Amino acid sequence: MGSQPRRPWWLGLLVVAIGLLWFYEGWSMPQLGGYATLGPGFFVSVLGALLILFGIILLVQIGRGETFVPQDTENAEAGAKAAWPSFMWAAGAAAIPLLTMTRLGFPLTAMLSFAMVTRAFGSRKILLDCGIGLALGIISWLGFSKLGVSLGGALPLAGW
Repeated sequence: MGSQPRRPWWLGLLVVAIGLLWFYEGWSMPQLGGYATLGPGFFVSVLGALLILFGIILLVQIGRGETFVPQDTENAEAGAKAAWPSFMWAAGAAAIPLLTMTRLGFPLTAMLSFAMVTRAFGSRKILLDCGIGLALGIISWLGFSKLGVSLGGALPLAGW
């Protein structure tokens, strides 16, 4: 009697739980209104509902005994170890806006995040990456400002 591989039920349940949380929180926000007549809660609720659906589909697949094996991709090895330094640079780039947006403003925060992500992908051209990130941040800030969407001050420390 051979042993069957363990089934990752926790994975499907986790996706459903995250979906329920998103749906619940999204439903507590306005569903309609705003610039595009759809409120901020609409998209969060839709994503939560989709996560619930995908979690249920995943649970059905796990129940059927389907196995999940990584697919080979171009220039990637399925068994390769994680590149933790790159992961930490990318995670830091995602966290930077939480720490700097109110103090530094959108353009400088975008610059830092962009430079950290390019570093995660192996770039060593810090000044070029910061310049591109700053340009994209300023263009985005100006574009949203023209649409009437406030992203805060451009440079709060300078009083802009």
